[in-house]
Amino acid sequence: MATSLSRYTLNEPVTRHLHQDYAQLRATQTVGEALTWLREHPPKGRVLYLYVVDEGGHLQGVVPTRRLLLSPPDQPINDIMVRKVVTLPAQTTVLEACEFFIQHRFLAFPVVDDQRRLLGVVDVELYTDEISHLGEGRVHDDLFQLVGVHGGADGGSPLRAFRRRFPWLGCNLAAGILAAVLSSVFEAELKGAVALAFFIPVVLNLAESVSSQSVSLALQALHGARPGARMILSKMWAELATGSMLGLAAGAVMALVALAWLGQGRVALCLLGGIGGGVAGAAVLGIALPFLLRLLRLEPRVAAGPVALAGADVVTILLYLNLARWLLA
Repeated sequence: MATSLSRYTLNEPVTRHLHQDYAQLRATQTVGEALTWLREHPPKGRVLYLYVVDEGGHLQGVVPTRRLLLSPPDQPINDIMVRKVVTLPAQTTVLEACEFFIQHRFLAFPVVDDQRRLLGVVDVELYTDEISHLGEGRVHDDLFQLVGVHGGADGGSPLRAFRRRFPWLGCNLAAGILAAVLSSVFEAELKGAVALAFFIPVVLNLAESVSSQSVSLALQALHGARPGARMILSKMWAELATGSMLGLAAGAVMALVALAWLGQGRVALCLLGGIGGGVAGAAVLGIALPFLLRLLRLEPRVAAGPVALAGADVVTILLYLNLARWLLA
């Protein structure tokens, strides 16, 4: 296992690089029994952490070495173990495991299946030969650079950066063209209430701004976490609530401006509904897309922003102009 990370494919499962020579204890043992067992069955590898499992091999907790050595011999392992253990799911990739090491700064992580059975342990030697110098900043810098290269660095070549990033900007170009086409479909409404056109830039800008905020929050949450359906739905629900409040507040401000400036109640209602709904939808898109892109093995740091902004534009302009057609008919 003392091989540099460059030999590994970042997207392959971490289960290909597991240690099986970890220290394992039983929850039913006492401290004295555990120490005796360890002397009689010493692990072949280094003892970084002592993992506690039940009879079925399910992970129950972890015992710090200091706590094991200093506890009374008759103390049950079940009483001294730490039950909240940071684990890696079996589906975790090498890159995601690297992010766990960076975020939590542990020397090893247990890898478990869906039933929380302990499959093995992966330690920081997966990423560097210099485990003895782990405390030095250079090693941590290497790990950060590794994530950065995968996430957004372009090897110093502007042309390579252009090739990676321009296709995603095509989403914004397509959304802009589609927004223009949609506006022409609603030409009668725009002619009937020219004031609607005045506010199109601010309506779209508000949705795009909230979408960008949501994308940033999702990318931050992705560090050290593997997205699952429950996590995505929870984040989307929370962001929908936040986006709705943001949209209604911003929409109310713009509606009051329209009333005070133009004295047109229906235009004010269009602004309130268009901004409120558009911002809420943009928030949900912004929070969901990075998670979905990660699940699809695409790069969320590069792709999520342009795709989210394009979706926010289309959703918001459709809502705003359809409200105008309905209210101004």
